Amino acid sequence: MSSNNNGWEPRTRLGRMVQNGDVTSMDQALETGLPLKEPQLVDQLLPGLDDEVLDINMVQRMTDSGRRVKFRCVVAVGNRDGYLGYAEARDDQVGGAIQKAIEVAKLNIIKVDRGSGSWEDRAGGLNSLSRKAEGKAGSVTVRIIPAPQGLGLAAAETVRNILELAGVQDAWTKSDGNTRTTVNLAKATYNALKNASQSRTPRRAREVRQEVRE
Repeated sequence: MSSNNNGWEPRTRLGRMVQNGDVTSMDQALETGLPLKEPQLVDQLLPGLDDEVLDINMVQRMTDSGRRVKFRCVVAVGNRDGYLGYAEARDDQVGGAIQKAIEVAKLNIIKVDRGSGSWEDRAGGLNSLSRKAEGKAGSVTVRIIPAPQGLGLAAAETVRNILELAGVQDAWTKSDGNTRTTVNLAKATYNALKNASQSRTPRRAREVRQEVRE
């Protein structure tokens, strides 16, 4: 089979559907309910994704051969227009950890449930969220509340970076717990947006996903 994406040879059903032109948008890919397992698939459907390194930590672990050092990297990716991914990864080198996290974040892409943040805004707006969203990670809870156009993002830097990558321009946010832990703050923000998007997922797509996992 010939490839049109830098020699990419799809190994999954969804990958083949994308390469054959049966699936031509990320919306369609997510609606199939099939898992995203190939970063190249995402590159083809969402070219030019931006990425943001949110945190890098050195992790030390004692082994039989002595102390071993790895780097843990937290990354978010997005097209600043409704699609967002998040991941953490570890590697012996900083560059390797970043690249691994970016690749995995692409596989965790979600469609963010954007909408008009206020009844005063024009109908069909996508500047904010369509509903309140809440997510947790460790001790941290993040709540994202729709806001009217022009407010901007009332959020901590980590939360703001993720919302910007997702294409959310206006929102109030509230976070509780140990918010100085960047990894949990970032993950809770992603989980809030993911929870909101899943609440709008068609039931049939959820059923298909369940069947695939089983």
